[in-house]
Parts: sequence; structure tokens; C-alpha cells
Amino acid sequence: MMQYEDITFKIPVQCEDYDECSEFVTTAIASIIKEAVDAGKNKIIINTNLKLGLPMENINKIAGPFVEAWAIEMFQDVLEDTSNRYSLVNVEAKERLYMADVILQFRKDRKLESGITAEVDVKATAEDIESSGKSPNITSFKRIRIAYIEDPDYIFVILSLRHKVYSTKNRTTGLMDGIMEIVGYNAYDLKYLSSADISYNPALGSGQLQVRDIHYVTLTKRTTWEFCQLIDRKFIGSKKGFAGWLELAKENLWIKTDE
Repeated sequence: MMQYEDITFKIPVQCEDYDECSEFVTTAIASIIKEAVDAGKNKIIINTNLKLGLPMENINKIAGPFVEAWAIEMFQDVLEDTSNRYSLVNVEAKERLYMADVILQFRKDRKLESGITAEVDVKATAEDIESSGKSPNITSFKRIRIAYIEDPDYIFVILSLRHKVYSTKNRTTGLMDGIMEIVGYNAYDLKYLSSADISYNPALGSGQLQVRDIHYVTLTKRTTWEFCQLIDRKFIGSKKGFAGWLELAKENLWIKTDE
């Protein structure tokens, strides 16, 4: 019976400066968010006519879109500053079903190119709700596997934003203002998350990659091909097994066959 080790793969080969590019964009993204927080631009004010303010017990259910919109706005603010020190040259917010929430492009002198593109997935977690967003779905196995085959230099960044929410009375209107305050942040290259930090949930289509605990991760440098093999093993180790993986691999031309 055929085994994973017997297969002839289409192996993605990343560029020589991938590590440097990944470090450049994750550092820039984290620094942009840090600058916004340090400048006191980290509050999202939600006006409501609810006398008791926002429903705090369910606030984590609506916080995600607000926090995502805030992050994109911070990137836009940097882009509009033509002298920005982050060399950010383009910001493109993406539609809901796209893999990432925003695409960022940076200017950087390289051997063969003059820029770097990173796709950023914004994840919001509540600082004061212990389990809120702790183990988020990141993306489908099939979509991310295809992305790395099509572009071995693909950079997928997870931007984790922690927030607190509280209500305060607006002295002018007499109503309650809900305030979401960004209090923590981290930016990771998905490809560098340790094996222990990545889990695979076989539910929903080809299954979802998840981060076990987005607040505490360990980074491990690896190549694109090593990452593909890592997530392959997690897929095969699930109830979908090798047969399910092989079907996907043939369907999406990840392997070379005689058929």
C-alpha cells in the first residue's frame, strides 16, 4: 500500500531571503500597532442608546469586526503618511471570505525584487474573558496548502490583538458609550509557529488549522516545504487519514502521478 514517504511531491522552494523578509514585515506590523497604542489611538468608541451600555457577557461575539477595522485603519494612517518609516506602500482590505483580512505591501530593496507582500489575518481576543478567542481558526488546510505551493514565498501573518471593553456615561448625551481598548498585540508568521502550537480540526470541508493558545506561542524557523509536510502530517493523523489527504493531493496537483 502506498505511504506518504513513497510519493513524488511538487516541492515548493522559497527565496534565499525569506527569513529576512518575514522578520521585516512582522516587526513592521507589530511596530505600527505599538505606535498606535503608545500614542493613545487604541480606543474604539461605540455609541449606543442602551441605558446599561454594551452587553458585556457577549461582547467577544461582536468585538472581532471592530478590532479588525481598527487595525486596518491604523495601517491606512501609516500609508497616508508619505514619510512613514515603515516603507508601507499599499493597504488592501479584503472581503469577508478571503483568507486574510488585509494585504500589506512594503518597499524593500532585495536582490531580485523591490518589495514584500504580506497577507494579515487579524484575531481579536478579550483580555478579561479567559477563553475568548484563545484557540482561533486560522484558515482551511486546503487553501493554505495551495497558497504555499502556488507561491513558496507567501507570507501569512497572524496579528493577535487583545482588548478590554467597558462602558462609560457620555456627559453630553446622558447615554452609555462602549469603549473597546486595544491593550496587547503580537504578530507571527504562520509558517514559523511550532508544531505544538498548531492543531488541525477536521470539521468543515478540508478542515481548519488552529492555534492552540494564541497568547503563548513558540516560533520555529522552517522552510515552506517543511511547513507543508508538517500540516500534511496533522491532516493524516486526523480521522480523514492518508486516503483523504491523497484525494486532496491528486485533486490539487500537489504530487506527481502516472495517471
